[in-house]
Amino acid sequence: MTRIHPTAEIGPDVEIGRGTAVWAYVHVRGPGTRLGVDCIVGERTYVAYGVEIGDRVKLNAGVYVCTGVTLGTGVLVGAGVIFTNDRYPRATTPDLRTLRPSEPDERTRPTTVEDGATIGAGSVVGCDLTIGRFAMVGMGAVVTRSVAPFHLAVGQPARPVAVVSRAGEPLMRFSGARPPDRENLVCRVSGLRYAVRDGVVSELDAP
Repeated sequence: MTRIHPTAEIGPDVEIGRGTAVWAYVHVRGPGTRLGVDCIVGERTYVAYGVEIGDRVKLNAGVYVCTGVTLGTGVLVGAGVIFTNDRYPRATTPDLRTLRPSEPDERTRPTTVEDGATIGAGSVVGCDLTIGRFAMVGMGAVVTRSVAPFHLAVGQPARPVAVVSRAGEPLMRFSGARPPDRENLVCRVSGLRYAVRDGVVSELDAP
């Protein structure tokens, strides 16, 4: 059963999956916006038109999701996260006489957050990038480039500092541009094993 708070504003041609809860003062614009099954959209969150949100996604309070964003299955977006879709935004044409339209144009850039990823509270996410499967972004980060799968990135600008498991447990911390090779990293929460080769994390026993 879908639950939509009476103060939420849902636009035309918005698809909301069964079991999804949309809380107070949320604004979901259409057309073409899709929320999957069993999602939670926290109060005062804004979701623009054309956004794709997978199943079992959690958007905490006060999240801003702009056009061009795709969120995969099982993504967690912390409170106050802001997505962007234009690297060099301007309000007007160069002569300052005409407002630029708000609709997507050739300057609009996509952002993809892949399955299982987490974005910490208060982060700002740039555009034309991907946050990989089961990656994590620390709270307050400014993401200006893609984050590899199973990597934890922190800071302003965000940089990778650790390898994490599906459960979010740090498996190995590192200080260079990429993690060193390891053959058998074990998550102490799930017992699942991982390997790192040439900076790429692979699952040895994926569920």
